[in-house]
Amino acid sequence: MANVTKIIVFLLLGVGAVHAQDSSDKLKKEQQRLESKIANTKMLLKKTQSNKDASFNELQVIENQIYYRSQLLKNYDNQIRGAELKVEQKTEQIEAYGEKIERLKAQYKKLILYAYKNRNKYGRMMFIFAAKSYHEAIKRNNYLKRVAEIQENQFIAIAQHQELIQEEIKQIDEEKQRKLAVVADKKKERAAIEEDRKRQEAIYREFKEEEDAILAKLKKEERDREVLRQRIAAAIQREIAEAEARRKAAEAKNAAKNTASTSTKSTTTTKATPSFEATKESAALSANFEGNRGKLPWPVEKGTVTEKFGKNPHPTLKNVTTNNRGIDISAPKNAQVRAVFEGEVTSVLNIPGAGKVVIIKHGDYRTVYSNLQDTYVTVGQKVSTKKVIGSLLSKKDQSISVAHFEIHKVVGSNVTCLNPSLWVHQ
Repeated sequence: MANVTKIIVFLLLGVGAVHAQDSSDKLKKEQQRLESKIANTKMLLKKTQSNKDASFNELQVIENQIYYRSQLLKNYDNQIRGAELKVEQKTEQIEAYGEKIERLKAQYKKLILYAYKNRNKYGRMMFIFAAKSYHEAIKRNNYLKRVAEIQENQFIAIAQHQELIQEEIKQIDEEKQRKLAVVADKKKERAAIEEDRKRQEAIYREFKEEEDAILAKLKKEERDREVLRQRIAAAIQREIAEAEARRKAAEAKNAAKNTASTSTKSTTTTKATPSFEATKESAALSANFEGNRGKLPWPVEKGTVTEKFGKNPHPTLKNVTTNNRGIDISAPKNAQVRAVFEGEVTSVLNIPGAGKVVIIKHGDYRTVYSNLQDTYVTVGQKVSTKKVIGSLLSKKDQSISVAHFEIHKVVGSNVTCLNPSLWVHQ
């Protein structure tokens, strides 16, 4: 019975707290993720402080940092509200336990009084022997045993509830301390956001004074991007054409073998059957790549996305947008670039304005890594996930480098650009 009482008490306490604990854990994990992203942006901005000339990438890094800090403040608010709710719930539980203890004490008092009145063994025996039948005497004896068990269990329950109340009080105090720590961090983040905004405004003013030069530079960058798009598209189409040529050559070879076999064995008819081994391998790799959607590692170890997939408004020029077929990731100067998934290198290109480019095949998918200064792989080489394939290009007046990353899906001769942000782990 004592064990049953313990289980009931545990369930009364635990069930209500499970959901709150899960929510609290999720908030703390989200806090850690945001703090990691802020650490990346702070690291990048620290490197740019030594530069006299600000860059658009720096401006976007500041924008990202402000966003992450704002999200962290929201996270803190949710944690504080969760802590306050938890304190309220625990206070209500303590009050409820107090009422239960009072009821248990009253019941226990009655049981003690009854036990005192029937404390001698002769009284117990007389109570049993006063029964009118044997069965009634058995019932009376069992009743007395039951009363003794209830007495013992009531005493255990009171002691356990008292211990639980003490533990709840301790937890409330710890929760209050955590809440105070979060409030302190929240104040720091608000001050940091204000500093970021001041720096952002200063850079905006610098760029406003140079709009004509910026517009000219933007047009040149757009021309370079168009060259990059054309060279990447041509490389993928060339690869598709070569693969189709190899397939047809294999079919012709098989057909020739079957024709020769038919002429030597006129009684046997054999149908030409091309080899599907490569197709099966490619299909498996495609399936594995698709299965890792949203879980792929980043092409650089540390960095932040400074230009998203698709149309992006210019940070300082009104009504001016850029169209990105991938994502741009600002990273430390000359950072190492990694393959996001296992596959085979199909192209290594050298493109003016975009540095070197590596294309890796993953079944029906292609990942493209641009703006490389050095490459460490060759065409036909098999690479594993996170294999370093090159280093990023750097400019003399910049303290950070930018990785351009694309994902394409190939179906027949059709090539579709995909949003890499939906594929890499966030």
